[in-house]
Amino acid sequence: MFSGIVAAVGRIEHIEPLADGIRLSVDTPGLDLSDVILGDSIAHSGVCLTVVAIDGQQLKYDVSRETLNCTVGLDKVGTEVNLEKALRLADRLGGHLVTGHVDGVGEVLKFEPVGESHELIVRAPAAIAGYIAKKGSITINGVSLTVNAVTARDFSINLIPHTVAMTNLKHLRPGSMVNLEIDLIARYVERMLAWRSEQDVAPA
Repeated sequence: MFSGIVAAVGRIEHIEPLADGIRLSVDTPGLDLSDVILGDSIAHSGVCLTVVAIDGQQLKYDVSRETLNCTVGLDKVGTEVNLEKALRLADRLGGHLVTGHVDGVGEVLKFEPVGESHELIVRAPAAIAGYIAKKGSITINGVSLTVNAVTARDFSINLIPHTVAMTNLKHLRPGSMVNLEIDLIARYVERMLAWRSEQDVAPA
């Protein structure tokens, strides 16, 4: 489990093909690895990956073809990735609860400065658009953000200068694709409502 508060920005240094995916080597300057061991989970631009090797400040991960097919930003050398280590139970929850399981890939429609901030507008896949609510939480490339407005499948975010400077969101342009994870609570609310509806129509 993660919080969507990015600890550092890493860089993909090497990609090795595997039988059913790739082995990813990521340089992690600025990320404290003193307590990282094999098997730990670390979020990379919103994607939870398991550490399979450690070489100084470089971490290696095996990424399945399935993961590559439903995410973006993990298959090109030189790509910057937002990094976050898994939460401890005693950690502060500065963002919101994030699983590191990407729900869909969105398309950036607008990324422009507005005063000192940036306005970001993203089009979500139809399958998850209904889970996105005004003033609710959403994760974009592993960053916990608050939704300003929603219109059909499109939603807008106000990015403060610190968020832009400290994450890979600074590289976004219209047409960029981003990893999206909806608020965990929304999933449970939908299931609860669906369950009640099923019980109402079930034969006695």
